[in-house]
Amino acid sequence: MSLILDNISYIYGKATAFETYALKNVNLAIPDGEFIGLIGHTGSGKSTLIQHMNGLVKATEGNIYFNGADIYDKDFKMKELRRKVGLVFQYPEHQLFETTVIRDVLFGPKNMGMEQLDAELAAYGALKAVGVGEDLLDASPFELSGGQKRRVAIAGVLACKPDILILDEPTAGLDPVGRIEILSLLKQIHEEQKITVILVSHSMEDVAEYVERIIVMNDGEVVMDDSPRVIFEREEELKAMGLGVPQVTRVCRRLHSLGMDINPDCITIDEAEQEIKKKFGLV
Repeated sequence: MSLILDNISYIYGKATAFETYALKNVNLAIPDGEFIGLIGHTGSGKSTLIQHMNGLVKATEGNIYFNGADIYDKDFKMKELRRKVGLVFQYPEHQLFETTVIRDVLFGPKNMGMEQLDAELAAYGALKAVGVGEDLLDASPFELSGGQKRRVAIAGVLACKPDILILDEPTAGLDPVGRIEILSLLKQIHEEQKITVILVSHSMEDVAEYVERIIVMNDGEVVMDDSPRVIFEREEELKAMGLGVPQVTRVCRRLHSLGMDINPDCITIDEAEQEIKKKFGLV
């Protein structure tokens, strides 16, 4: 197991009248190579959870183990954890700060102690992996489009060669084309580089299409942890938490309820398309 969270709790205002649990008794195992979706309503604890995963926030209670080592041991090198568990924030402007794209992407690997040549190779490789061309290397990151900024922010983390890549709402504010481009990019990175990807998202469509496991947070607790298909079978429970199922699932279930012989549990557009084609003898 690459990353294990053992009975993690995080309390705001501990021992005061305002004491509040942001996380409560969270137990998770994140194996190598999975593509995971992390969902939950605003305030459910998603962002707090991912900040624990790379040591930005320290748990009030519990332990976190990375490759068998307790990250809270006094001899543990937290800098190495943050290189191996890369976090891309929701707003790329919070992560970009250098004068040019290439200098921004170079910052991470150089700060982690890579030699200049190794850092440059890592930076150029990461930019190529996310589809940022040479024509943008000397551009200011702040003059890029929203989608380009996200690509550069992802490249800055990839250049540090992480084992786990965590992305907090990476498609927020993008148009449909930009959203598909970023998600397809993440799928490609996952498949080609064999790294674990954790996608924090409010979009049921996105997690249904791309991830193989969904973790559902509610009021600081992990309340579901299973495959997308199993999670979306629990529609009423998801609704009670302010979530739902993909739109295509709702459509298929409605058609099924009206008497159409169609699988009510399709979770992607491709699945629904195949079901409808079968219904009308088009396949």
